[in-house]
Amino acid sequence: MSDSLFSQAVLNWFDDHGRHDLPWQKNKTPYRVWVSEIMLQQTQVVTVIDYYQRFMQRFPTVQDLAEAETDEVLHYWTGLGYYARARNLHKCAQTVVNEFHGKFPKSVEALESLSGIGRSTAGAIASISMGMPASILDGNVKRVLSRFHAIEGWPGNKKVADKMWVIAERYTPSKRTGDYTQAMMDLGATLCSRSKPQCQVCPLMSQCEAYAQDTVKAYPNSKPKKEKPIKSVRMLMLEHQGEVLLLQQPNTGIWGGLWIFPQQEVAQSHAESEWLLNASIKAVEDKQVFRHTFSHYHLDIHPMRIQLHAKPDTVGERPLLWYDLNNPASVGLAAPVKKLLESLL
Repeated sequence: MSDSLFSQAVLNWFDDHGRHDLPWQKNKTPYRVWVSEIMLQQTQVVTVIDYYQRFMQRFPTVQDLAEAETDEVLHYWTGLGYYARARNLHKCAQTVVNEFHGKFPKSVEALESLSGIGRSTAGAIASISMGMPASILDGNVKRVLSRFHAIEGWPGNKKVADKMWVIAERYTPSKRTGDYTQAMMDLGATLCSRSKPQCQVCPLMSQCEAYAQDTVKAYPNSKPKKEKPIKSVRMLMLEHQGEVLLLQQPNTGIWGGLWIFPQQEVAQSHAESEWLLNASIKAVEDKQVFRHTFSHYHLDIHPMRIQLHAKPDTVGERPLLWYDLNNPASVGLAAPVKKLLESLL
């Protein structure tokens, strides 16, 4: 199959069967496309839609986003995970406003220089919102290309990724590039899915090497497995008259900038936290342990509900917030914290 026949087959399929009514496909400005692309990293379309609509309602322009407080941006991101995306989104918006007069730059290289925007995301913004002949290589496209060409190796490996970029750029048409970009993402997300590929209705089936070899599910090759370590932490849910104590994480690291419960090592006794020793404790209740999984490790969370007679005078040096359960503040919450706060209601 020639390069042009490949792209035409994908476009023909998209015209008849692709998704054309997603929220970010309406009024395709660079800002709207950019927000959707960042949200769609590591996250499925069905999950993103509601978050995207709420986010755009609150921050309809890049100026609105740039002027917002980080806490509020993280609040509207709560539950989407990978919070560095939200912090980079906010930083990028400020750069666009302050250094580019509120306009996204019109080259892939300049877009890629902005916080949180990699080569593939830059290509998506350029092609979908600006009509530029730029290529993408997100997870969906990697899956389509690795199967079509039976490409060996994990796509996270640079040599494998470089090979895929050459192929991706070869197939990208000079016309209708935005539609082709969306079509490739749709094809990977709907037909050429990870676990249940629908090869019989795929427009590329007749020339797909993995299909011919009956090895579709072997591609793309998996990342070499490494056992995830398990860490444990006790989360202290200190409660006083309908308010619960939260502390703000530093801007870097796990849950950067988010509000979480005070934590202890599970092996620690309560007396080892000086401020907790001096607190006026009314009742203590151990809650059910649950696991939260990050990309690099599992975290076993041991929640402990501690009702207080009075609020402690001090809780270390980090910013603190007495979170009103009946009138919650608009702040960014780590997913396990949000889950536990909901359990208190």
